[in-house]
Amino acid sequence: MRESLNHENHRYDVIVIGTGPGGEGAAMQATKLGRSVAAVERMPAIGGSCTHKGTIPSKALRFAIYQSVNLQNTGLVDTATLSAARSFPNLRRSAGAVIAKQVDMRRSFYDRNGVPVYQGHARFAGPNRIEVCDELGGRRVLESHAVIIATGSKPFRPPDIDFSHPRIFDSDSILDLPKTPRSICVYGAGVIGCEYASMFRNIGVKVNLINTRTKLLEFLDDEIIDALSYHLRERGVVIRHSEVYDHVEPVDDGVILHLKSKKQIKTDVLLWAAGRSGNTDDLNLEAAGITTNNRGQIEVDEHFHTAAERIYAVGDVIGMPALASAAYVQGRYAALHLINGFCERAMIEDIPTGIYTSPEISSLGKTERELTEAGVPYEVGQSIFKSLARAQITGQTVGMLKLLFHRETLQILGVHCFGANASEIIHIGQAIMSQPAEQNSLNYFVNSTFNYPTMAEAYRVAALNGLNRLF
Repeated sequence: MRESLNHENHRYDVIVIGTGPGGEGAAMQATKLGRSVAAVERMPAIGGSCTHKGTIPSKALRFAIYQSVNLQNTGLVDTATLSAARSFPNLRRSAGAVIAKQVDMRRSFYDRNGVPVYQGHARFAGPNRIEVCDELGGRRVLESHAVIIATGSKPFRPPDIDFSHPRIFDSDSILDLPKTPRSICVYGAGVIGCEYASMFRNIGVKVNLINTRTKLLEFLDDEIIDALSYHLRERGVVIRHSEVYDHVEPVDDGVILHLKSKKQIKTDVLLWAAGRSGNTDDLNLEAAGITTNNRGQIEVDEHFHTAAERIYAVGDVIGMPALASAAYVQGRYAALHLINGFCERAMIEDIPTGIYTSPEISSLGKTERELTEAGVPYEVGQSIFKSLARAQITGQTVGMLKLLFHRETLQILGVHCFGANASEIIHIGQAIMSQPAEQNSLNYFVNSTFNYPTMAEAYRVAALNGLNRLF
């Protein structure tokens, strides 16, 4: 990564640590507001874990798997050719070109806006001083009026598990899996665990998914949770709920996961996907008067301000929701609040969740569980994808769109989608939910004309279904 050194004294209005989505959002917003900005990145190329280890490579891998499954279903490719193409390293290789394009594009953002990027590890040398140390031992001190920390997160690694073993992986190292295993045990059924369980099953790997909770992804609407569980099991994924590991035993031909329930699960490889830790190691936060919790995450207030004056933190380093989309908007919000002293709260509210299992899941707003507990009089409108012409044409008939709305005002309270392109479909509902109360109405979908045949038509079908429940 090239350094841009256009500030001789190395003094800036704002220093942003990290160039992932949160850092990029903060840096670009601050420079657009006329402030001098510098960024620090410890990786060889910009983009953070999102670009190099997380979102981009895993979603590129998922798409490659999706294409291979479609080829298999057509029957037009011979088995030997398809088998070679579907090896994990070959599928993973397809992400390389995407990553390179992302890095070039993001590099251009910093170059065009005159934001120098210093390569090296950042450490606080005081509240307003950042020391940058490179791999060759070089050291440079930057000074600033304010700092925005956007260092992201890394997979949590229990100290009793040997992650140097060639059959034990976490969500970063799994992308370097040398060959397709016959079986895999995924410990941790959060978003990452469910996504990888789905991907590995789609290339024919036997999957055990170990969940430490009573159900999958408890923050989702119950009906969506049930649908995900059903389709994973239908595909052949073995899901074990309410299980906790006791210890991990690597052996020559696999890994044995010992559970506290006395169960033993032996598979070719183990993917540890239970939690993440903030990237705060060796930031020397104490020099700035900042502490972290037991997962290395930084505590912030509602404006992403830390305990230290003029120091903000955004993205995965502060914990939930730990989404690339959320990190970017948090970065922008922090820069706006830092410079202007205020920012519209709507900017960081009602952020949709996108989960890239097969099929996809996307959710926005309240769940039925939350509305019931709050005593809100709501009703449900549903559209089942198998009834939509577009889904029938494409053969992607698994899924549904679910609208939750107020019985009296017809205000949209929640949108939940399960099925192909759910993460795209959700944004139609998001656009209406973000409108003022008098314009956020189920009637928008009833009275609007949708192209036919499209998946977007699901909104009209769901809205009419909901109205029929009222009368």
